[in-house]
Amino acid sequence: MQVVTERQLAGVLGALAGTPRIVVGGNFATPWAALAVLDGAIARYRLFALNAQAGMPDREGVTLETPFVGPGMRGRERLRYYPCRLSLVPALLAGALPPDVVLVQTSMPADSAVSLGTEVNVLPAAIEAARARGGLVIAQLNPQVPYTYGDAELPCDVIDYAIEAEAPLPSPPERATTQSSAVIGDRVAALVDDGATLQAGIGAVPDAVLAGLHRRRGLGVWSEMFSDGVLGLAKAGALDPGQPVTASFAFGSADLYAWMDRNRDVQMLRTETVNSPARIARRQRMTSVNGALQVDLFAQASATWVGDRVYSGFGGQTDFVVGALHSQGGQAIIALPSWHPKADVSTVVPRLNGPVTSFQHSYIVSEHGTAMIWGCDVTGQAEQIVEHVAHPSARQELRAAGRSLGLRL
Repeated sequence: MQVVTERQLAGVLGALAGTPRIVVGGNFATPWAALAVLDGAIARYRLFALNAQAGMPDREGVTLETPFVGPGMRGRERLRYYPCRLSLVPALLAGALPPDVVLVQTSMPADSAVSLGTEVNVLPAAIEAARARGGLVIAQLNPQVPYTYGDAELPCDVIDYAIEAEAPLPSPPERATTQSSAVIGDRVAALVDDGATLQAGIGAVPDAVLAGLHRRRGLGVWSEMFSDGVLGLAKAGALDPGQPVTASFAFGSADLYAWMDRNRDVQMLRTETVNSPARIARRQRMTSVNGALQVDLFAQASATWVGDRVYSGFGGQTDFVVGALHSQGGQAIIALPSWHPKADVSTVVPRLNGPVTSFQHSYIVSEHGTAMIWGCDVTGQAEQIVEHVAHPSARQELRAAGRSLGLRL
């Protein structure tokens, strides 16, 4: 690893030919200083990131690529969305979308190694794919990045060039707990027993679910990501001390980042390991909790599209739903409010009119109740969804629409 100035790095990047593909860390671990150098040095390039946050370059000459759209790419004219479940994104980078440059943010070196800190995700696979074709690996060394273990640790000789740029890791905006999300959280938490293994994302509902589990004991965490809700479980003594918290990326408060630093009870592994449905299925009583934008009477969930535009992507939902259903004692739960307040429409629809993200769940939960899906016939599933998930004002219309679709409601 050669530590250089930003000006020297610009010279290296400016010598790249053609229209290179750049893979950059996403979520809340983007190496912004290194990305700014690259954007100033290269006229045309393709920028690949997962869940990109606000601030991504948006100009002529920059093509945005992602299998999971974040706010920094959502609605952009030059966006190219690649449908792909998260566990297979490493294969996408190794084959169809090989990177020429990988930009990562790391801890400062220690014992000839650095750590990717909060964002492992697909970055190890991207680094391997870039090096296999003679590409560059560039690090932004940041002393505020926590040193985490597992696949987060990289030998310094894997990195070609590095710049030093200290900056605090950003945190997602706080989401106020609504009455609806609190009720949903309590309903989901009631489905989780001691000794379960958890996967939960970020947002008001997952936070409420985890807050309702503080009195459980022996819980494990095997999740593509985690946030402060897991820190709350650790402080409450709810986690199994014999199992490390295992994830691929994390974001949250400064307290969370401090807790992760040099913590052997946290293991950050690459996406193709954490999101492997086969590995998920081997977890004890795997309980997957995911949100959705809509569900329909056939128990299909959409978390990807809004109208005719992609909103996010498959992410890890498909991986964890399948893995949890194959786990002994496992369950896959979709949780969502029954009504979309901004659009003023029901989140339960007769049939999805866009791509399906996941299906065949154990339960669907809203503030109005818990619908048992697994083990019911198709009409029974629809009946459960209308009676226990849908908003009361939408139920009569849903029943009529369901009958027109062949359901005996």
